[in-house]
Order: sequence, then C-alpha cells, then structure tokens
Amino acid sequence: IADIAIFPWYGGLVEGWLYGASDFLGVQAYPHVKAWADRLLARPAVQRGRRVNRITGPAEDQLPERHDASDFTASQKP
Repeated sequence: IADIAIFPWYGGLVEGWLYGASDFLGVQAYPHVKAWADRLLARPAVQRGRRVNRITGPAEDQLPERHDASDFTASQKP
C-alpha cells in the first residue's frame, strides 16, 4: 500500500517527469530508489493507472474516461 500511495508523486520525481527534480535530488546517487521506481513502472497495473484521466501527451497514453477494463483495450485500437 505504501508503494501505491507514494509512487504517483515520488515516482515522478525520481523518473524526472516533474520539474527536472531527478537532477536536483541527485537520484543517481540512490540506485535502490531508482530501481524501486523502475520496478513499479514495469508493472502493467501501474502503466494502466497512469493512463486514467490523462488528456495530454501521445494519444496511446491517454484514457480520458474509464468505465470498465475494456476501456483500456478499446483505446488502443486505431
């Protein structure tokens, strides 16, 4: 549960998605923290969850509305 709670904001900092924070925080000096973020990002559930309600970025990364699991597969069709 702790991973679920902290990853949405701290994972983004570690991965460098927010404010260039990975450089500021010196994430490279903390290989275990980076490995933790990479492991979470590799999980299919995390990848799906990051798409929910996203309306910016590449179309394949967006899922503006989600009502059931089939929305993920329907959004990937051309």
